Order: sequence, then structure tokens, then C-alpha cells
Amino acid sequence: MQLGMIGLGRMGANMTTRLLHGGHSVAVYDRNPDAVKASAAEGATGAASLSDLVGKLAAPRAVWIMVPSGKPTDDTVEELLGLLQPGDTIIDGGNSNFRDSQARYKLSKAKNVSFIDAGTSGGVWGLANGYCLMVGGDADAVKRVESIFLTLAPADGYAYVGPSGAGHFSKMVHNGIEYGMLAAYGEGFEILEKSEFTYDLHQLAELWLHGSVVRSWLLELAELAFKEDPMLKDIRGYVDDSGEGRWTVQAAIDENVPAPVITMSLLSRFVSRQDESFSAKVIAALRNQFGGHAVKHEPGTDGKA
Repeated sequence: MQLGMIGLGRMGANMTTRLLHGGHSVAVYDRNPDAVKASAAEGATGAASLSDLVGKLAAPRAVWIMVPSGKPTDDTVEELLGLLQPGDTIIDGGNSNFRDSQARYKLSKAKNVSFIDAGTSGGVWGLANGYCLMVGGDADAVKRVESIFLTLAPADGYAYVGPSGAGHFSKMVHNGIEYGMLAAYGEGFEILEKSEFTYDLHQLAELWLHGSVVRSWLLELAELAFKEDPMLKDIRGYVDDSGEGRWTVQAAIDENVPAPVITMSLLSRFVSRQDESFSAKVIAALRNQFGGHAVKHEPGTDGKA
């Protein structure tokens, strides 16, 4: 099948390669000309603009967007809707908020263009292992481009999960669960590292991959990380978030679903970004006030204003 791929970052470029290896014809566009050249060297057809990309596709066209969520996706969809024709299809494989996807679906439908939200998981390993795809939108529109999903996914790694927004909502919750799992692994290995025992963390991570109830792909990645850097000395403990955790917590609030693990895993990421927590300073000051507990002062000060 012929497809246009917009966005050739870590995910988009590898997805393009997997599609090419699967026998699909792919036209590509990215704001970075070097990224376009790299994909073109692998067999893709390079485009210099969105207009150029659309012009290289035969109707009915299918275009996959793999750009950051929010305004970049909004701008891309808006421009595409001015270029595409009735019967064409837009697929958003990025980490968009499901409400945004539902709004884009309505805008597209008004122009008789199909809009599909494809929750995509697999990261940089997706090229070799395939991508888990949770796809939402009109069932007939999904069916028309299903060969794309079947090529990108491993066996049993693709499913049509419901109407517009269902794909990105399920991917959002998937990532919320991931937040909790990552936090549990992080806390567990820190308890081991701080204990009275001198553990080989790589050995334990590798051991737990065999028959343990906590074995998982994330644990496989932990084993690789400890193999490369046993005490993670080259890594700063700063953890970013890309939005899905926040959206999952908000959905839990909206639905009156208690989700303490996911919520705390999100908040712990905020703590990781503080050189020093102001809340910890407040707690220390209050303990000093009510109990006379000692406080530690900043270097070079005498503790006086």
C-alpha cells in the first residue's frame, strides 16, 4: 500500500523503514531535510513540503502523522485538510490527547476525510520487534488501511479498539500504567542499593527475568541498563513526562476512579526535577519550630536572616 509519513524522528523514521521492508510504498516529509534524505536512501520517496507529499500520493491517499502532540499536530492536520480530497485518510500515531483526536475527527469528517487515532507503543525497539497499535475511528476507514497496521505490528499486536478517540485513550492509560511500573522498579532497586547487602543489581535484574512474577519487557531493559552502567553513575535522576500520565490522572478524577499508584508515580517525577524541594524546607522549618529539631543550613550561611 502507498502511504505518506510526516515526521521522521525516532519513531517515524523506524516506522518508515519497517513499512518499506514490508513492501509498502512510502513518501516522507520532515522539516529536517537530512531526515528526509536518510529515509529516501532506504527507498522512500522524499518530499519538500506537505503539499509536495500529498502530490506524490495517488487517491485515495493515506497520510500518517508522527509529530509532537498539541499545536504541531493541529497545524499539520489543518494544512492537510486544505490539501486532501474526500475519501482520503489521516492517521495520527503520536501521543495526542484523545479529546483533541475527537475534535480533529469532526473537522476531518466535515470534509469527508477519515481521521484515525492510532495509539502506538514500542519506542526505538519497534523497528525490530514491531509496534503495539491501539486503533480508533470509523471501522470502515480502519479496514481500508489495515495492511499498514498489520505490517507495523507484531503478530497479535494490533487491534481496532473502538470509535474516534478510543485509540489514543487506551494508549494514554497504557502509559499511565507504565508510569506506575517504572516507579515500582525504581523504588525496588533503590531499596536494594541502599540496603546493608552489596547486591549486583544487574545480576538480580537478569535473575528476575527467569520465572519471576515481576518479569517484563521493562525489566529486560533494566537488565540492559545495569549491564551498561552497573550503578547508573552516568545518568542524572531527572525524569520528564510527555503528558499521558497527567491525562490519565485527570481521567481518573473525572471518572471518580481511585488511581493512587499512577498519581504518585507522576508526582514523583516532579520531585526528580527539583535540585532541592521547597516543601522539604518548609517541613524542616516546622519541625524546628514545634519540636526544636535541628535544621541543616545552606553552606556559607550562619542560619540568620
